[in-house]
Amino acid sequence: MECPHLGSSVCIARLGQVPAGLASSWCCSVCRSNKSPWVCLTCSSVHCGRYVNGHAKKHYEDAQIPMTNHKKTEKQEKVQHTVCMDCSSYSTYCYRCDDFVVNDTKLGLVQKVREHLQNLENSAFTSDRHRKRKLLENSSLNSKLLKVNGSTTALCATGLRNLGNTCFMNAILQSLSNIQQFCCYFKELPAVELRNGKTAGRRTYHTRSQGDNNVSLVEEFRKTLCALWQGSQTAFSPESLFYVVWKIMPNFRGYQQQDAHEFMRYLLDHLHLELQGGFNGVSRSVILQENSNLSASNKCCINGASTVVTAIFGGILQNEVNCLICGTESRKFDPFLDLSLDIPSQFRNKRTKNQESGPMCTLRDCLRSFTDLEELDETELYMCHKCKKKQKSTKKFWIQKLPKVLCLHLKRFHWTAYLRNKVDTYVEFPLRGLDMKCYLLEPENSGPESCLYDLVAVVVHHGSGVGSGHYTAYAAHEGRWFHFNDSTVTLTDEETVGKAKAYILFYVERQAKPGAEKL
Repeated sequence: MECPHLGSSVCIARLGQVPAGLASSWCCSVCRSNKSPWVCLTCSSVHCGRYVNGHAKKHYEDAQIPMTNHKKTEKQEKVQHTVCMDCSSYSTYCYRCDDFVVNDTKLGLVQKVREHLQNLENSAFTSDRHRKRKLLENSSLNSKLLKVNGSTTALCATGLRNLGNTCFMNAILQSLSNIQQFCCYFKELPAVELRNGKTAGRRTYHTRSQGDNNVSLVEEFRKTLCALWQGSQTAFSPESLFYVVWKIMPNFRGYQQQDAHEFMRYLLDHLHLELQGGFNGVSRSVILQENSNLSASNKCCINGASTVVTAIFGGILQNEVNCLICGTESRKFDPFLDLSLDIPSQFRNKRTKNQESGPMCTLRDCLRSFTDLEELDETELYMCHKCKKKQKSTKKFWIQKLPKVLCLHLKRFHWTAYLRNKVDTYVEFPLRGLDMKCYLLEPENSGPESCLYDLVAVVVHHGSGVGSGHYTAYAAHEGRWFHFNDSTVTLTDEETVGKAKAYILFYVERQAKPGAEKL
């Protein structure tokens, strides 16, 4: 948004007083945390963001107290401490506007601060400063070192920096990066250099008005996946990918909080469409044929030819509608990339796993509600071709084909009057052995292992509304569970994962021996 407060809030006179070294590792002047540092553009003081201890916001609020309790002086009118900058992504935020800022002052002061922080970043890679940064990181909870069989092993997971309410994107990217077959496919694609000439190798700061239509979602997605799990850095900034998202997905322009499930669907759909058109001169059909793990029997076509997206996430539903007057049956097959499940109304008041009142809502309850026979209400009357008019009818879903990766979306957000409220019910879900056989159209034709799924990732929404709150993700990698909270990655355990209030669940088709627990 265009902020009207920059002129009275941005001052670079004290810019020389900021700490030396890596700006993204500066410590909060109050709590000394080096997570999510923000610098005030009025006084150059450094504080932590709202998802750490919120001292940056408190700094702004404290500065407003004299202005509200006493008569404003000319000096107080000018010095407001309302605008700050993220030391990792260099995005600017105004607390009075309560939004991220895209404009600058007439003298370009915001850009000067940005360039100063970048220069500090570029000159900070000396051995002494690198050592101090590692010490600060290692002093935090859940060190990057893990004891395995008596030896110390480095934690190679990489976080994703928040570019301004982009936690919805980070949670989805981390989840997809831990679906090995999907991730490996993109990482093995040939690289494409889209920038050349004067812009080659230069770090850019994209705005909505920036040109350059020569963008590739597949390429930036590939680069992001390659940057994760290398262990070469603690956090990666997905700026280039976010810029491409702005270019090709207008719904996600700006810095407002977005719905993670909606973003995932847009991302998969656009990856699918771009892959259909070929990439870097290589036909998608040729690459798919060369990949022995993506056989033709596992492909599900959505909007044209099959790609890795439909080969891994694609399934088929049978929609069966019966007229209650004449008994006419109508069947339709619909491809899907994920299933959106309602949380049954009788469970919507049970918010925690340990709450005693009433039975526990399970994932099986949600799946049963999705596939059970349902009588359509008056607003959804079925046009019966035999009766030649709309009639009362029943509807039932069957799964005709299961995907290799089953993505289950729990519908936690519902419109009530003019508000979109959140259903905060805890839903119990299995970490392994999810049995989908009873939901199949022809279960007798499936093998004993083909219907069992094991959990690989969970996206969680923290907060009360879809337009607010925060997204994090849990994911399994090489037998260990990790919690991804933007740039922070910590080891966790199965018990903690099982207590999460899941929003999106990713299950991978089991390839191991039979005998695991069933849902």
